Amino acid sequence: MGAYINQHVLNNLFYILVSVFVFYFIYDHGEIFKKRTSYRDALLAVCMGLPIILCMKFPIYIDEQCIHDFRQIPFLVGTLYGGGIVGFVLLLTLLAARSLIYGFEYITAVVYTTMFIIAALVSPTFKALKRSSKLSMSVWLTLFLAVLTTFLAIIIAQFPVTDSYIVYFILLPPIGMLFVVYIMETLKEAIIMRSKLVKVEKMEVVSQLAASISHEIRNPLTVVKGFIQLLKTPSLSQDAKDRYIQIALDEINRAEAIINEYLTFAKPSSNKVERLMVDDQLRKVIQMLAPMAHMNSIEIVEELQPGAIVGNIQYFQQCFLNLIKNSIEAMPNGGTLTISSFLHGNHVIITIKDTGVGMTTEQMNRFGEPYFSTKEKGTGLGTMVAVKMIQTMQGTLHIQSEVNKGTTLTITFPKVAN
Repeated sequence: MGAYINQHVLNNLFYILVSVFVFYFIYDHGEIFKKRTSYRDALLAVCMGLPIILCMKFPIYIDEQCIHDFRQIPFLVGTLYGGGIVGFVLLLTLLAARSLIYGFEYITAVVYTTMFIIAALVSPTFKALKRSSKLSMSVWLTLFLAVLTTFLAIIIAQFPVTDSYIVYFILLPPIGMLFVVYIMETLKEAIIMRSKLVKVEKMEVVSQLAASISHEIRNPLTVVKGFIQLLKTPSLSQDAKDRYIQIALDEINRAEAIINEYLTFAKPSSNKVERLMVDDQLRKVIQMLAPMAHMNSIEIVEELQPGAIVGNIQYFQQCFLNLIKNSIEAMPNGGTLTISSFLHGNHVIITIKDTGVGMTTEQMNRFGEPYFSTKEKGTGLGTMVAVKMIQTMQGTLHIQSEVNKGTTLTITFPKVAN
């Protein structure tokens, strides 16, 4: 008999918990319930009204003379979380269902009207409490109401109080209430935390976008600064001055294009993809960074063979400007930077080899991660952008490095016919 009773107890809890999960599932996936409190309260009334009916329809048979159910749990939960309006709707639902299933009984109306009044008055305070306080308050309130309504039942209807009554009518409801409120608070916090996480991720993307655009604009500005400094050279010929000015203007235009197109995280459009000669574009990049290399006592060795790939010229230049600039900065005491390109089967292979500080295995594994950099003031965004652009152009990147000996970057692209 005990196992039979326990099964009905679990069934009642099952009806309530399923309704709680359904409420939060619909609430989480329906923006309208988050924007309008009235819709949320209506959903809560429906989701708590259903287990009230099911608990009464499939009650707990304690003995031949006594049956019980956990209808007061969803009734109190709905009133405490939804307030007086939701509680009143649930009260009407409970009394109507009670009349249809068992017939109207005066004592039931008195008991649950009393519960409704007290729970509705407590609701504003309850909703303002923290999780632990809600759990404590729900238990003590349910216990208080169970004792109070028992006295009302004894006074009005001379209701007999047995040991089974004390267990199922007074002791079990607070325990069930504790469990249900705990589940509700856990689901509520999970939804709030996920919402906060989404906002944090959005802000992180915005932060990365802003920092990366700033980083990319700094590259052409560095080039412009270098050539403007060279223009101060007294013995500079007019042809050299014109060439430097043109390069500076090209870099300013490139910075403007970066701002306009948000190149950092944008995927290149198909109409911007074209056939480009790797050796020609690398020479342009090397020419841009030549002043920076000269100021750092770095010799650039070019070993460029003709090779064609499909890609976006501006993205290609931006990518290798980042990688070559990083190699230059990896040689603070000067050195040799070897840039080569050659054909191997159906691929064009580009290598960038420096004699700088090198990288550890951990640093190589994290190469290309945002906000990771081997430089003291680096953000890691330049290499992240470069890796993304290489992948966009169907290329691959391989790193070989030894600490204090240098680093070699090998970039491979699919070749196209000349």
